[in-house]
Amino acid sequence: MTALLYESIISLFASLCFGILFQLRGRKLIFAAIGGMISWFLYLGSSLLFPHHDILSYFISSVGFTLYSECSARMHHAPTSIFLTISLIPLVPGNGIYQTMYYCVLSDTAKALAEGVNTVAISGALALGIVVVSSIFHAVRVIKPKHSFLLR
Repeated sequence: MTALLYESIISLFASLCFGILFQLRGRKLIFAAIGGMISWFLYLGSSLLFPHHDILSYFISSVGFTLYSECSARMHHAPTSIFLTISLIPLVPGNGIYQTMYYCVLSDTAKALAEGVNTVAISGALALGIVVVSSIFHAVRVIKPKHSFLLR
């Protein structure tokens, strides 16, 4: 449990640094960094619940941080992409991309293909979670406008 909290706090600081790099300021920077912490916390938590289903953990995390990003964007009257991009940073499968290229350089086609397919699956799970939640928010906003601060 302490590792879960420790890694989530480290993820908050990493997201904060990326927010500074993307020139976010003030409350938007803090809320975007909290989104990064939430994304990593949800990923680690769902990895504990579903230890052999890594893709599912990424999907659950992407649904969670997209919900947070959509709500934060409505509260701060800002584009969702600001919060979404920073929240996504801790989950980018950089190691999978690196390992895929490493095995390609070593001419180990089987390992390169396996790692590449896993990396693409992770990226697809992240994208699918974002698309599902964003589509639901957009559909509800079109159907029932001005009923809640979250749907404006």
